[in-house]
Amino acid sequence: MKVLLVLASSTGGIGAHVSGLAAGLAGAGHDVTVCGPAATETQFRFTDRGASFLPVEIPANLHPSDMRAVGLIRQALSTLQPDIVHAHGLRAGLAAALARPVVPLAVTWHNAPLRSGIKGRVHTLVERIAARAADVTLCASSDLVIRARAVGAKDARLAPVAAPPLRRSRRSPASIRSSLGLREETPLVLSVGRLHPQKGYQNLIAAAARWRALNPMPRVLIAGEGPSYLDLAAQISELHAPVTLLGHRGDIGDLLAAADLAVVTSLWEARQLFAQETLTAGVPLVATAVGGIPELVGDGAVLIPPSDLEALDRAVRTLLQDPQARKALAERGRRQAEQWPNEASTVENIMEIYAELVTR
Repeated sequence: MKVLLVLASSTGGIGAHVSGLAAGLAGAGHDVTVCGPAATETQFRFTDRGASFLPVEIPANLHPSDMRAVGLIRQALSTLQPDIVHAHGLRAGLAAALARPVVPLAVTWHNAPLRSGIKGRVHTLVERIAARAADVTLCASSDLVIRARAVGAKDARLAPVAAPPLRRSRRSPASIRSSLGLREETPLVLSVGRLHPQKGYQNLIAAAARWRALNPMPRVLIAGEGPSYLDLAAQISELHAPVTLLGHRGDIGDLLAAADLAVVTSLWEARQLFAQETLTAGVPLVATAVGGIPELVGDGAVLIPPSDLEALDRAVRTLLQDPQARKALAERGRRQAEQWPNEASTVENIMEIYAELVTR
């Protein structure tokens, strides 16, 4: 088949998923073209995975330039004449829907809004347009399936998104810690994600300020970029919190190998990429019980309520002071990770859906 994959601005899980999907489809003999912002090709290298690439700027938020993106997608539809269009994320889903493809349209939902007021109503409108235009709506978590059906999706299904294989260098944990300026005895608490209010990092920083009293004092590393950088940096400075903002990192596997504990403080997530990487790497995890995280991690993580500073503080302190508890939690996490679909099975499932839609 000729497959057109569409995505908006992405620096994390969505881009990684589209890259893996493009590689799997191309490897199975399909003709794959990815439409997305030029920056996504720079970061995820779709062309190195066997796909063609067309630059189409679809920003993370609604913008007047969206209609130009719609026009470019229409041109791609006319030129490429794909058998199916698969948009990833609601922003890409809206652009693809407005381009009105005459071939089947699949839209994968990766996120839910944490907005109220006018912005919340606009987001619901975008959801409704994308859901009603799609021949199938694929959802990364069960709560998204319920939401998609509520706004009019005619066929909404759970379609778990697998994390790409975690890459590791040959560096030892001691070498990695040394490069980070950490002593051997310093506990390392790691979190990875976009610097955005949704990730709840202000709560992690507030808790980390309390951990200054621990001996040895842990160091919290947050890897990622995003619009909250200046606000978080100011909070770290004000509280004298032992937290370092690392910026974008391409060595998450190495960071996990050196970590004593991983933390996810998000207010909502679907099938969180870092949580998957953490359990796969055998690192104990503390995570908020939101969205799709509980069904993802099962008993393989310590779950806490979102925005609960006391619960976060208590869970991390308990695990840092008990190596055996960390080891047991890591083992449960590994067992849970073994049950997840991998990239190959995810691609196989998507190809079956494509074949069903084209036949339909």
